[in-house]
Formats: sequence, structure tokens, C-alpha cells
Amino acid sequence: MRIALLMAMLTLVSIGGCGALERNAPESAPAAAVPARTPAEDLLAYLARIRGASDSALEAEAARQKREAGDAARVKAALALSLALQTDDAEIAALVDPVARKQGADPGLRAMAAFVQALAVERRRLKENAAAAQGRLRDERKLAESQKQRADTLQQKLDALTELEKSLADRAAPAR
Repeated sequence: MRIALLMAMLTLVSIGGCGALERNAPESAPAAAVPARTPAEDLLAYLARIRGASDSALEAEAARQKREAGDAARVKAALALSLALQTDDAEIAALVDPVARKQGADPGLRAMAAFVQALAVERRRLKENAAAAQGRLRDERKLAESQKQRADTLQQKLDALTELEKSLADRAAPAR
């Protein structure tokens, strides 16, 4: 009951508001156009839409965007690829590099392309650092293993010397 009353009131207010707008509008003015979204706003909306997609869906979306013409489609493809985990960062950079360098492109589009390009460079640097750290870890594990083997060998020699010393002490004791 309250919901129906509330809906009726909202309908009346919206109808009344529309009439007030029509009365206050000048006769010669054209109908107000809905402002178009800028390319940057379009890219942000696109990013919000694909953000939770799986890797396979992101790769399919990137392939679809690559088939499209235009700078915005290139940046959208790069955005989709940048969200996927196993993506070649050089491919992302190759997609957005021409847009980032293009002087006549929309400033928001160029800024997003430059951002995605910087993101790809940073991802590549992080992957290289991770690979180097993994190599260092592998080397340190090998070194630790070889030191453990050396310590085991030295312990065996020490145990053998201790046994030898005991046996010599046992022989020398009855001879006295």
C-alpha cells in the first residue's frame, strides 16, 4: 500500500516536473541533448564492465576489440589484455604505443593509452624481477643443499674419528 502510494506520488512529481520544464524553456531553444560521454569516460565504463571477467573471456574480448577499427578499440583491447594474467606485455605496448604517440588523438584517449603503456612496462619489469629473484632463490637452495651435504660429510668424519678415539682408548686401558 505504501509502495503504491509512493510510486503514484513519484509519478505525479515527475509529470509535474516535466510540465514545469516545458513552461520555463524558451520557445526557440532546441531540446536539450544528453551530453555524450568522452572517450576517457567510455574507457572507464568499459574497464568497469570487464574487470571481473575470466582470462579466457578477457582474451576473447581483446580479440574482438582488435578486429574493430580505431584508437579506442586498440586501447580497449590493451585494457582487456592487461587484466589477463598470462599476457605478453609487448603485445599490450604494441597496441597502445601508436595511440599514445598520435598527436591528433583525443587527450583522454592518449592519456589512457600512455597509462596502459606504462602499466605494461611496469608489468614487464616486475616479471623480470620475479624471474631474477626466482633464479637467485634456486641458486641459494642449491648452495644450502651443498652446504648441508658438506656438513653431513663432516659429521660422518667426526663420528668416525670419535669411534676411532674410543677404540684406541679401550685398547690402551687394559694394557696398563
